[in-house]
Amino acid sequence: MTLLAEKSSVMEKTRELCAAIAADEHFAQLQKDVERFLEDDAARLMYQTVHQRGEELHHKQHSGVKLSPTEIREFEAARDELMNNEVASAFLDAQDELENLQKTIGKYVNMTLELGHVPTDKEIAESQKGGSCGSGCGCH
Repeated sequence: MTLLAEKSSVMEKTRELCAAIAADEHFAQLQKDVERFLEDDAARLMYQTVHQRGEELHHKQHSGVKLSPTEIREFEAARDELMNNEVASAFLDAQDELENLQKTIGKYVNMTLELGHVPTDKEIAESQKGGSCGSGCGCH
């Protein structure tokens, strides 16, 4: 039987991990924050506008064009307004936390595959300081 077989212990534990995440109350709240944002047209439009304007300014700056103080002030004002929107702010916090959860779980799995054992706290800490999690891992 392979590791990915439906009834393998790896797949059973993977489903258990997924069930634990899905059953977690805090995870459920994060999902609600995302859903509430997706249902709020005004918050989504505000987010999209700030995101697009940020991309434009970033591209402009990296093309060697100096940003004007007015452009910077207008962007910062729009970003502040976005962050003061409760729905958008909760969404951004939820998005950040969900991405961190995904990265952390991925890091543990990747390091386990590279090292051949569950990474120790020390190995995890070293990898976060820019150390390598093993040969060929591509994390550095």
